[in-house]
Amino acid sequence: MKTIKFHLKIIAFSLIILAQPLFAEAQDKPKPSAKPWYEQISVRGYTQVRYNRLLETNDSLKNEQGDKSWGSGGFFIRRMRIIFSGNIHERVYFYIQPDLASSPSSGSNNFGQLRDAYFDLACDKKKEFRFRIGQSKVPFGFENLQSSQNRLPLDRNDAINSAFTNERDLGVMFYWAPEKTRKLFSSLVSDGLKGSGDYGVFGLGVFNGQTANKNDANKKPHVVARLSYPLELKGQIIEAGLQGYKGTYVIENKSSKTKFVKDLNYADERVAASFVLFPKPFGIQAEYNVGRGPEFNPATDSIETQKLKGGYITASYFMKIKNQILIPFARAHTYDGGKKHELDARSYTVKEFEIGAEWQPIKNFELVAMYTISERRFEDYALQNNKQKGNLLRIQAQLNF
Repeated sequence: MKTIKFHLKIIAFSLIILAQPLFAEAQDKPKPSAKPWYEQISVRGYTQVRYNRLLETNDSLKNEQGDKSWGSGGFFIRRMRIIFSGNIHERVYFYIQPDLASSPSSGSNNFGQLRDAYFDLACDKKKEFRFRIGQSKVPFGFENLQSSQNRLPLDRNDAINSAFTNERDLGVMFYWAPEKTRKLFSSLVSDGLKGSGDYGVFGLGVFNGQTANKNDANKKPHVVARLSYPLELKGQIIEAGLQGYKGTYVIENKSSKTKFVKDLNYADERVAASFVLFPKPFGIQAEYNVGRGPEFNPATDSIETQKLKGGYITASYFMKIKNQILIPFARAHTYDGGKKHELDARSYTVKEFEIGAEWQPIKNFELVAMYTISERRFEDYALQNNKQKGNLLRIQAQLNF
Protein backbone atom coordinates (compact mmCIF):
# COMPACT_ATOMS: atom_id res chain seq x y z
CA MET A 1 0.00 0.00 0.00
CA LYS A 2 2.86 2.37 0.85
CA THR A 3 4.43 1.67 -2.55
CA ILE A 4 1.17 2.51 -4.35
CA LYS A 5 0.77 5.75 -2.37
CA PHE A 6 4.36 6.71 -3.16
CA HIS A 7 3.79 6.09 -6.89
CA LEU A 8 0.58 8.12 -6.81
CA LYS A 9 2.34 11.05 -5.12
CA ILE A 10 5.04 11.04 -7.81
CA ILE A 11 2.42 10.90 -10.59
CA ALA A 12 0.34 13.67 -9.02
CA PHE A 13 3.40 15.92 -8.68
CA SER A 14 4.42 15.20 -12.30
CA LEU A 15 0.94 15.95 -13.61
CA ILE A 16 0.81 19.28 -11.76
CA ILE A 17 4.16 20.32 -13.25
CA LEU A 18 3.13 19.23 -16.75
CA ALA A 19 -0.17 21.08 -16.49
CA GLN A 20 1.44 24.44 -15.75
CA PRO A 21 1.31 25.63 -19.40
CA LEU A 22 -2.45 25.11 -19.38
CA PHE A 23 -2.99 27.16 -16.24
CA ALA A 24 -0.49 29.79 -17.31
CA GLU A 25 -2.56 30.45 -20.44
CA ALA A 26 -5.95 29.94 -18.81
CA GLN A 27 -6.81 33.62 -19.12
CA ASP A 28 -5.96 33.82 -22.82
CA LYS A 29 -9.00 34.51 -24.94
CA PRO A 30 -9.84 31.50 -27.13
CA LYS A 31 -9.62 32.08 -30.84
CA PRO A 32 -13.00 32.22 -32.54
CA SER A 33 -13.78 28.96 -34.30
CA ALA A 34 -14.63 28.89 -38.00
CA LYS A 35 -17.63 26.66 -37.19
CA PRO A 36 -19.85 26.26 -34.14
CA TRP A 37 -18.92 23.26 -31.97
CA TYR A 38 -21.90 21.13 -33.06
CA GLU A 39 -20.74 21.29 -36.68
CA GLN A 40 -17.32 19.96 -35.70
CA ILE A 41 -18.65 16.68 -34.31
CA SER A 42 -18.10 13.65 -36.53
CA VAL A 43 -20.12 10.43 -36.51
CA ARG A 44 -18.64 7.22 -37.87
CA GLY A 45 -18.53 3.55 -37.05
CA TYR A 46 -18.31 -0.04 -38.26
CA THR A 47 -20.13 -3.36 -38.10
CA GLN A 48 -18.64 -6.87 -38.13
CA VAL A 49 -20.67 -9.96 -39.00
CA ARG A 50 -19.04 -13.40 -38.66
CA TYR A 51 -19.54 -17.06 -39.36
CA ASN A 52 -17.20 -19.51 -37.56
CA ARG A 53 -18.66 -22.95 -38.28
CA LEU A 54 -16.97 -23.77 -41.60
CA LEU A 55 -14.63 -26.80 -41.46
CA GLU A 56 -15.07 -26.86 -37.66
CA THR A 57 -13.63 -30.00 -36.02
CA ASN A 58 -14.42 -29.47 -32.31
CA ASP A 59 -17.42 -27.53 -30.99
CA SER A 60 -16.02 -27.73 -27.42
CA LEU A 61 -13.21 -25.39 -28.42
CA LYS A 62 -14.13 -21.99 -26.94
CA ASN A 63 -12.73 -18.47 -26.68
CA GLU A 64 -14.74 -16.63 -24.02
CA GLN A 65 -12.66 -13.47 -24.01
CA GLY A 66 -12.60 -13.27 -27.79
CA ASP A 67 -15.43 -14.42 -30.07
CA LYS A 68 -18.19 -16.09 -28.04
CA SER A 69 -19.67 -17.69 -31.16
CA TRP A 70 -16.84 -20.23 -31.31
CA GLY A 71 -18.40 -23.68 -31.07
CA SER A 72 -22.01 -22.50 -31.04
CA GLY A 73 -24.61 -20.62 -33.04
CA GLY A 74 -24.42 -19.50 -36.64
CA PHE A 75 -24.08 -15.99 -37.99
CA PHE A 76 -22.92 -13.60 -35.28
CA ILE A 77 -22.65 -9.80 -34.97
CA ARG A 78 -19.24 -9.40 -33.36
CA ARG A 79 -19.29 -5.59 -33.14
CA MET A 80 -21.63 -2.73 -33.93
CA ARG A 81 -19.83 0.49 -33.02
CA ILE A 82 -20.92 4.10 -33.44
CA ILE A 83 -18.29 6.74 -32.65
CA PHE A 84 -19.04 10.36 -31.77
CA SER A 85 -16.00 12.62 -31.59
CA GLY A 86 -14.83 16.15 -32.17
CA ASN A 87 -13.06 19.28 -30.92
CA ILE A 88 -15.57 21.36 -28.98
CA HIS A 89 -12.78 23.81 -28.08
CA GLU A 90 -9.26 24.32 -29.41
CA ARG A 91 -8.00 22.59 -26.24
CA VAL A 92 -10.79 20.04 -25.68
CA TYR A 93 -11.47 16.89 -27.74
CA PHE A 94 -14.12 14.31 -26.82
CA TYR A 95 -14.68 10.70 -27.87
CA ILE A 96 -17.71 8.51 -27.10
CA GLN A 97 -18.07 4.96 -28.43
CA PRO A 98 -20.88 2.56 -27.48
CA ASP A 99 -21.02 -1.01 -28.78
CA LEU A 100 -24.54 -2.16 -29.66
CA ALA A 101 -23.54 -5.83 -30.09
CA SER A 102 -22.11 -6.80 -26.70
CA SER A 103 -22.56 -10.48 -25.83
CA PRO A 104 -22.58 -11.35 -22.10
CA SER A 105 -21.95 -14.92 -20.96
CA SER A 106 -25.71 -15.50 -20.54
CA GLY A 107 -25.93 -16.34 -24.24
CA SER A 108 -28.11 -13.36 -25.16
CA ASN A 109 -26.61 -11.13 -27.84
CA ASN A 110 -26.64 -7.54 -29.06
CA PHE A 111 -26.76 -5.62 -25.79
CA GLY A 112 -25.62 -2.00 -25.73
CA GLN A 113 -22.54 -1.26 -23.62
CA LEU A 114 -20.18 1.67 -23.29
CA ARG A 115 -16.67 1.21 -24.62
CA ASP A 116 -15.13 4.70 -24.59
CA ALA A 117 -16.23 7.92 -22.92
CA TYR A 118 -13.40 10.38 -22.43
CA PHE A 119 -12.13 13.84 -23.26
CA ASP A 120 -8.62 15.05 -24.01
CA LEU A 121 -7.52 18.29 -22.39
CA ALA A 122 -4.53 19.81 -24.23
CA CYS A 123 -1.94 21.64 -22.13
CA ASP A 124 -0.38 23.56 -25.03
CA LYS A 125 -1.41 25.01 -28.39
CA LYS A 126 0.31 22.24 -30.37
CA LYS A 127 -1.49 19.60 -28.26
CA GLU A 128 1.76 17.80 -27.59
CA PHE A 129 0.92 17.47 -23.87
CA ARG A 130 -2.57 16.27 -22.98
CA PHE A 131 -4.61 14.59 -20.29
CA ARG A 132 -7.19 11.94 -21.14
CA ILE A 133 -9.96 11.74 -18.54
CA GLY A 134 -12.67 9.06 -18.52
CA GLN A 135 -13.01 5.47 -19.74
CA SER A 136 -10.47 4.70 -22.44
CA LYS A 137 -7.95 2.09 -23.49
CA VAL A 138 -5.18 1.37 -21.01
CA PRO A 139 -1.84 2.04 -22.79
CA PHE A 140 -0.51 -1.51 -22.52
CA GLY A 141 0.44 -3.33 -25.70
CA PHE A 142 0.29 -2.34 -29.36
CA GLU A 143 -2.43 -4.78 -30.46
CA ASN A 144 -4.59 -3.84 -27.45
CA LEU A 145 -4.51 -0.22 -28.62
CA GLN A 146 -5.04 -1.12 -32.27
CA SER A 147 -8.71 -0.76 -33.22
CA SER A 148 -10.59 -3.92 -34.14
CA GLN A 149 -11.58 -2.01 -37.27
CA ASN A 150 -7.91 -2.02 -38.35
CA ARG A 151 -6.55 -5.29 -36.94
CA LEU A 152 -5.87 -8.18 -39.36
CA PRO A 153 -6.56 -11.29 -37.16
CA LEU A 154 -10.20 -11.50 -36.10
CA ASP A 155 -9.45 -11.54 -32.36
CA ARG A 156 -6.67 -10.13 -30.21
CA ASN A 157 -4.00 -12.49 -28.91
CA ASP A 158 -4.61 -14.05 -25.49
CA ALA A 159 -1.22 -13.17 -24.03
CA ILE A 160 -1.47 -9.36 -24.07
CA ASN A 161 -5.26 -9.06 -24.20
CA SER A 162 -5.71 -11.10 -21.00
CA ALA A 163 -4.51 -8.01 -19.11
CA PHE A 164 -7.78 -6.08 -19.53
CA THR A 165 -11.31 -6.99 -20.60
CA ASN A 166 -12.19 -4.88 -23.64
CA GLU A 167 -8.74 -3.24 -23.24
CA ARG A 168 -10.24 -0.38 -21.20
CA ASP A 169 -10.66 1.07 -17.73
CA LEU A 170 -11.71 4.31 -16.02
CA GLY A 171 -9.03 6.77 -14.94
CA VAL A 172 -6.73 9.60 -15.95
CA MET A 173 -3.96 9.22 -18.54
CA PHE A 174 -1.25 11.66 -19.55
CA TYR A 175 0.21 11.51 -23.09
CA TRP A 176 3.09 13.34 -24.72
CA ALA A 177 4.23 13.27 -28.33
CA PRO A 178 5.83 15.90 -30.62
CA GLU A 179 3.51 17.40 -33.22
CA LYS A 180 5.37 15.69 -36.08
CA THR A 181 5.11 12.28 -34.41
CA ARG A 182 1.39 12.75 -33.77
CA LYS A 183 0.89 13.32 -37.50
CA LEU A 184 2.82 10.10 -38.20
CA PHE A 185 0.66 8.14 -35.74
CA SER A 186 -2.42 9.43 -37.57
CA SER A 187 -1.10 8.60 -41.04
CA LEU A 188 -0.30 5.00 -40.06
CA VAL A 189 -4.04 4.49 -39.58
CA SER A 190 -5.38 6.66 -42.43
CA ASP A 191 -2.96 5.10 -44.96
CA GLY A 192 -4.21 1.60 -44.13
CA LEU A 193 -0.94 0.47 -42.50
CA LYS A 194 -2.71 -0.93 -39.42
CA GLY A 195 -1.41 1.60 -36.90
CA SER A 196 -2.48 1.69 -33.26
CA GLY A 197 -3.55 5.34 -33.22
CA ASP A 198 -2.11 8.19 -31.17
CA TYR A 199 -1.34 7.13 -27.61
CA GLY A 200 1.72 9.31 -27.36
CA VAL A 201 5.42 8.61 -27.35
CA PHE A 202 5.14 8.55 -23.57
CA GLY A 203 2.07 7.64 -21.55
CA LEU A 204 1.47 7.57 -17.81
CA GLY A 205 -1.77 6.94 -15.96
CA VAL A 206 -3.79 5.79 -12.97
CA PHE A 207 -7.04 3.82 -13.26
CA ASN A 208 -9.47 1.71 -11.22
CA GLY A 209 -7.96 -1.64 -12.18
CA GLN A 210 -11.15 -3.74 -12.31
CA THR A 211 -11.44 -3.35 -16.14
CA ALA A 212 -14.06 -1.49 -18.17
CA ASN A 213 -17.51 -0.57 -16.84
CA LYS A 214 -16.69 -1.66 -13.27
CA ASN A 215 -16.14 0.28 -10.07
CA ASP A 216 -12.94 0.35 -8.06
CA ALA A 217 -13.08 -2.49 -5.52
CA ASN A 218 -10.22 -1.84 -3.11
CA LYS A 219 -9.21 1.84 -3.12
CA LYS A 220 -5.89 0.80 -4.66
CA PRO A 221 -5.66 2.20 -8.20
CA HIS A 222 -3.45 0.61 -10.84
CA VAL A 223 -0.51 2.52 -12.36
CA VAL A 224 0.59 2.16 -16.00
CA ALA A 225 3.45 3.60 -18.08
CA ARG A 226 4.33 3.20 -21.76
CA LEU A 227 7.12 4.40 -24.07
CA SER A 228 6.72 3.85 -27.82
CA TYR A 229 8.36 5.65 -30.73
CA PRO A 230 7.78 5.32 -34.51
CA LEU A 231 10.83 5.87 -36.72
CA GLU A 232 11.07 6.33 -40.50
CA LEU A 233 14.07 4.62 -42.13
CA LYS A 234 14.60 4.59 -45.91
CA GLY A 235 10.92 4.31 -46.77
CA GLN A 236 10.15 1.89 -43.94
CA ILE A 237 8.52 2.71 -40.61
CA ILE A 238 9.25 0.80 -37.42
CA GLU A 239 7.88 1.27 -33.93
CA ALA A 240 9.35 -0.21 -30.76
CA GLY A 241 7.75 0.04 -27.35
CA LEU A 242 8.04 -0.89 -23.67
CA GLN A 243 5.16 -0.82 -21.23
CA GLY A 244 4.17 -2.04 -17.80
CA TYR A 245 1.50 -1.77 -15.14
CA LYS A 246 1.14 -2.62 -11.46
CA GLY A 247 -1.80 -2.91 -9.08
CA THR A 248 -3.99 -5.15 -6.95
CA TYR A 249 -6.99 -6.88 -8.55
CA VAL A 250 -10.08 -8.01 -6.63
CA ILE A 251 -11.57 -11.32 -7.80
CA GLU A 252 -15.30 -10.84 -8.46
CA ASN A 253 -16.26 -14.04 -10.31
CA LYS A 254 -15.65 -17.29 -8.40
CA SER A 255 -17.25 -20.68 -7.78
CA SER A 256 -18.75 -21.40 -4.37
CA LYS A 257 -16.26 -24.18 -3.60
CA THR A 258 -13.13 -22.48 -4.90
CA LYS A 259 -10.54 -21.49 -2.28
CA PHE A 260 -9.15 -17.95 -2.26
CA VAL A 261 -7.32 -15.43 -0.08
CA LYS A 262 -9.52 -13.78 2.55
CA ASP A 263 -9.79 -10.30 1.01
CA LEU A 264 -9.81 -11.55 -2.63
CA ASN A 265 -6.94 -9.13 -3.41
CA TYR A 266 -4.27 -10.45 -5.78
CA ALA A 267 -1.11 -8.92 -7.21
CA ASP A 268 -1.63 -7.87 -10.83
CA GLU A 269 1.49 -6.72 -12.68
CA ARG A 270 3.07 -7.11 -16.11
CA VAL A 271 5.76 -5.76 -18.40
CA ALA A 272 5.72 -6.10 -22.20
CA ALA A 273 7.89 -5.34 -25.21
CA SER A 274 6.50 -4.50 -28.67
CA PHE A 275 8.01 -4.30 -32.14
CA VAL A 276 6.24 -3.32 -35.36
CA LEU A 277 7.54 -3.11 -38.93
CA PHE A 278 4.63 -1.54 -40.78
CA PRO A 279 3.63 -3.30 -44.03
CA LYS A 280 5.39 -1.38 -46.82
CA PRO A 281 4.81 -3.91 -48.31
CA PHE A 282 6.07 -6.61 -45.86
CA GLY A 283 5.12 -6.19 -42.21
CA ILE A 284 5.92 -7.78 -38.86
CA GLN A 285 4.15 -7.20 -35.55
CA ALA A 286 5.38 -8.94 -32.39
CA GLU A 287 4.83 -8.59 -28.65
CA TYR A 288 5.71 -10.53 -25.51
CA ASN A 289 4.77 -10.01 -21.88
CA VAL A 290 5.65 -11.54 -18.50
CA GLY A 291 4.23 -10.91 -15.07
CA ARG A 292 2.10 -12.39 -12.33
CA GLY A 293 -1.55 -12.40 -11.44
CA PRO A 294 -4.42 -14.51 -10.09
CA GLU A 295 -4.82 -17.97 -11.63
CA PHE A 296 -6.82 -21.07 -10.75
CA ASN A 297 -4.72 -24.01 -9.55
CA PRO A 298 -6.50 -27.33 -10.30
CA ALA A 299 -4.19 -29.20 -7.90
CA THR A 300 -5.46 -27.21 -4.88
CA ASP A 301 -8.85 -25.96 -6.18
CA SER A 302 -7.72 -22.47 -5.26
CA ILE A 303 -7.01 -19.09 -6.85
CA GLU A 304 -3.34 -18.25 -6.35
CA THR A 305 -0.93 -15.55 -7.49
CA GLN A 306 1.12 -17.20 -10.23
CA LYS A 307 3.54 -16.24 -12.98
CA LEU A 308 2.28 -15.68 -16.52
CA LYS A 309 3.95 -15.33 -19.92
CA GLY A 310 3.16 -15.26 -23.59
CA GLY A 311 3.22 -13.36 -26.84
CA TYR A 312 2.63 -13.46 -30.58
CA ILE A 313 4.12 -12.65 -33.95
CA THR A 314 2.14 -11.59 -37.03
CA ALA A 315 3.54 -11.38 -40.58
CA SER A 316 1.66 -9.62 -43.39
CA TYR A 317 2.08 -8.40 -46.96
CA PHE A 318 0.29 -5.30 -48.28
CA MET A 319 -0.76 -5.54 -51.95
CA LYS A 320 -2.63 -2.86 -53.88
CA ILE A 321 -4.29 -4.19 -57.02
CA LYS A 322 -5.68 -1.23 -58.96
CA ASN A 323 -8.13 0.31 -56.44
CA GLN A 324 -8.40 -2.81 -54.30
CA ILE A 325 -6.29 -3.94 -51.34
CA LEU A 326 -5.33 -7.51 -50.44
CA ILE A 327 -3.35 -8.29 -47.27
CA PRO A 328 -2.45 -11.95 -46.62
CA PHE A 329 -1.23 -12.60 -43.06
CA ALA A 330 -0.26 -15.28 -40.57
CA ARG A 331 -0.04 -15.19 -36.77
CA ALA A 332 1.28 -17.56 -34.10
CA HIS A 333 0.61 -16.90 -30.43
CA THR A 334 1.03 -18.59 -27.05
CA TYR A 335 -0.08 -17.89 -23.51
CA ASP A 336 0.46 -19.60 -20.15
CA GLY A 337 -1.33 -17.92 -17.25
CA GLY A 338 -4.64 -16.89 -15.74
CA LYS A 339 -7.47 -14.65 -16.91
CA LYS A 340 -8.43 -12.67 -13.83
CA HIS A 341 -11.81 -11.50 -15.11
CA GLU A 342 -13.10 -14.99 -15.99
CA LEU A 343 -14.63 -17.50 -13.56
CA ASP A 344 -12.12 -18.56 -10.87
CA ALA A 345 -9.37 -16.61 -12.70
CA ARG A 346 -9.49 -19.45 -15.22
CA SER A 347 -6.13 -21.09 -15.97
CA TYR A 348 -4.99 -21.13 -19.62
CA THR A 349 -2.39 -22.68 -21.86
CA VAL A 350 -2.85 -21.53 -25.46
CA LYS A 351 -1.03 -22.51 -28.64
CA GLU A 352 -2.59 -21.15 -31.81
CA PHE A 353 -1.70 -20.56 -35.44
CA GLU A 354 -3.81 -18.56 -37.89
CA ILE A 355 -3.45 -17.87 -41.59
CA GLY A 356 -5.75 -15.69 -43.64
CA ALA A 357 -6.26 -12.65 -45.85
CA GLU A 358 -8.10 -9.35 -45.74
CA TRP A 359 -9.67 -8.08 -48.98
CA GLN A 360 -10.85 -4.48 -49.39
CA PRO A 361 -12.62 -4.08 -52.75
CA ILE A 362 -13.85 -0.63 -51.66
CA LYS A 363 -13.09 1.62 -48.70
CA ASN A 364 -16.41 0.88 -46.99
CA PHE A 365 -16.27 -2.92 -47.15
CA GLU A 366 -13.75 -5.53 -45.99
CA LEU A 367 -13.86 -9.31 -46.11
CA VAL A 368 -11.57 -11.51 -43.99
CA ALA A 369 -11.13 -15.28 -44.28
CA MET A 370 -8.94 -16.92 -41.64
CA TYR A 371 -8.14 -20.57 -40.87
CA THR A 372 -7.39 -21.24 -37.20
CA ILE A 373 -5.46 -24.21 -35.77
CA SER A 374 -5.89 -24.13 -32.02
CA GLU A 375 -4.90 -26.01 -28.87
CA ARG A 376 -6.37 -24.59 -25.66
CA ARG A 377 -6.35 -25.76 -22.05
CA PHE A 378 -8.78 -23.70 -19.96
CA GLU A 379 -9.66 -24.85 -16.46
CA ASP A 380 -11.71 -23.61 -13.51
CA TYR A 381 -13.37 -25.45 -10.62
CA ALA A 382 -16.05 -26.99 -12.84
CA LEU A 383 -13.90 -27.41 -15.98
CA GLN A 384 -10.92 -29.50 -14.88
CA ASN A 385 -8.66 -31.56 -17.14
CA ASN A 386 -10.16 -29.56 -19.99
CA LYS A 387 -7.87 -29.50 -23.01
CA GLN A 388 -9.37 -28.89 -26.44
CA LYS A 389 -7.88 -29.06 -29.93
CA GLY A 390 -9.51 -28.08 -33.18
CA ASN A 391 -9.49 -26.25 -36.48
CA LEU A 392 -12.03 -23.91 -38.06
CA LEU A 393 -12.41 -21.56 -41.00
CA ARG A 394 -13.69 -18.14 -39.98
CA ILE A 395 -15.30 -15.50 -42.21
CA GLN A 396 -15.94 -11.85 -41.36
CA ALA A 397 -17.67 -9.12 -43.36
CA GLN A 398 -17.01 -5.59 -42.14
CA LEU A 399 -18.87 -2.43 -43.08
CA ASN A 400 -17.13 0.94 -42.45
CA PHE A 401 -19.22 4.07 -42.38
